[in-house]
Amino acid sequence: MNFIVNESKEKLRGGYYTPEFIARYLARWICSSGAKSVLEPSCGDGEFVSALSMERAAGRVIDLTAIELLDEEAAKTRDRSRKLAGVRVSVLNEDFLGWSLSAISRAQQYDAVIGNPPFIRYQYLPAEYQQRAETIFKAFHLPFTKHTNAWVPFVVASMGLLRPGGRLGMVLPAEVIHVMHAQALRTFLGITCKRLLIIDPEEIWFKGTLQGAVMLMVEKKTQPQGRGVGLAIQRVSGTGFLSEDPQSRFESARFVNGKTVEGKWTRALMPESARTLYDSLSANKDVKSFAQVADVDVGIVTGANKFFLVPNSVVAHYGLCKWAHPMFGRSEHCPGVIYDQRQHEENADRGLPTNFLWFAGLENKELPAQIKSYVRLGEQEGLHKRFKCRMRSPWFEVPSVYATEVGMLKRCHNAPRLIQNVLGAYTTDTAYRIRTKGCGAAKLVFCFLNSLTALSAELEGRHYGGGVLELVPSEIERLLVPLPVGIRPAVTRLDGMVRSRPMSEILVAQDRFVLDTIGVSRAEQERIHEAWRALRDRRHRVSHEGGLDDLESEDGRDSLTPVNTKRRIQEVAASY
Repeated sequence: MNFIVNESKEKLRGGYYTPEFIARYLARWICSSGAKSVLEPSCGDGEFVSALSMERAAGRVIDLTAIELLDEEAAKTRDRSRKLAGVRVSVLNEDFLGWSLSAISRAQQYDAVIGNPPFIRYQYLPAEYQQRAETIFKAFHLPFTKHTNAWVPFVVASMGLLRPGGRLGMVLPAEVIHVMHAQALRTFLGITCKRLLIIDPEEIWFKGTLQGAVMLMVEKKTQPQGRGVGLAIQRVSGTGFLSEDPQSRFESARFVNGKTVEGKWTRALMPESARTLYDSLSANKDVKSFAQVADVDVGIVTGANKFFLVPNSVVAHYGLCKWAHPMFGRSEHCPGVIYDQRQHEENADRGLPTNFLWFAGLENKELPAQIKSYVRLGEQEGLHKRFKCRMRSPWFEVPSVYATEVGMLKRCHNAPRLIQNVLGAYTTDTAYRIRTKGCGAAKLVFCFLNSLTALSAELEGRHYGGGVLELVPSEIERLLVPLPVGIRPAVTRLDGMVRSRPMSEILVAQDRFVLDTIGVSRAEQERIHEAWRALRDRRHRVSHEGGLDDLESEDGRDSLTPVNTKRRIQEVAASY
């Protein structure tokens, strides 16, 4: 969990300023529509003001309403605008969310909206701004979540202030495509917009950060009940696209509609043939949703993992052997797909925190001396004052302690995998506890690793800076898992492969066991595998121009080798 005290000033105010080349590209597109009145919800130091001045048609004057909360930034925009031609700028030094509520109530509208809204987590906003954000959602009858980010209500309000047929061009976090807290916004845009185009770069535009960003270019419907054309996502590399006319790019984009626009927009990153095949396989009688075959629950929530999860040395030093139980919760604990006594002992020998301290049934009892000493240490560090700890009594007795036959790490680098918990070890909240329903643990663990399930994880999950894939229980429940009747799960063999082979090779080999058995042709397997690889590589920001194929290792390192992708898949498959 991130705490506000650990964040930079730039992150707390969302202060990542737009590079000039992006501002001019969006301004060129806005100006090509002939917009006369333009709104900029968070003008910062005035980069978009300059861009509009440079990109406007000769002789045309634009009336720009620029909103900026920070006094010093608003002053910069005023100073900058005085030196520019063709743009009449009104700089309002106030909070956009509050201002927009008043403007929406007056039915105020603009020909276009342009800008780069602040990227600030909801919990970091002052209370009054949090309330305004929630009010904006209610104004448009959208479900609200406190997991949202400031840019989401900024876009919602901006769309409310955009006239029918108007254009919005914004720089947004790349997570707009897939995060759960932006689903209400995606739905809203799908309903209100005729066309939506996302320019999706391979590179990081904001230097010194891990924040991926995209350009969102939308055209609002002229009639609320009109039919939309859909969504298009275009991947770009480098700055070559800047020399192209943005209007021509927008007009020539291949838009898709229906299911692709209704949910997460990650589907739009796949070619049509892959989308069609994916939907067809999801209807296969031997392909189940994860929710049909297993229940998912979070791991043990301790509130202070470093206190409760300790290596053997801590157990020995404080004499806590009686209360120490095997546990796993990190990728380094689970290099394969089996967690057994041997793996546990290997982890312990490496000095990893392999013990979960469970002080159960001690309320209103005299504590043993060993526990007293250890608890005192925790209280000296203030652990008993942490939220999760102070909400229980005694603070050091962790609730909901049980183990399941299958576990799954919350995050992964390449593709998620299940862990057969042979030892019956406990798991922390960095992992999930999974109980099978009408399916053996070994079969589920074995069949889970294949290209179809890996692709569904890319479509259902989310990722942030750094490219690590994360899945929450509701997303796991929607994963597609092929479970052929009569298959013999070779979990030990799979465990050895996971420990020694690149994930792409493992998936190809598993496809020959799992997808073959449910009637998926080799050509279809290759198509699904390539769709997974493309989405995985986008998440990792890996370029494969010229036919580069990845031979990544499970520790997260990518070793790119210039070989033909299809040939490499066939070579790997032929060895199994």
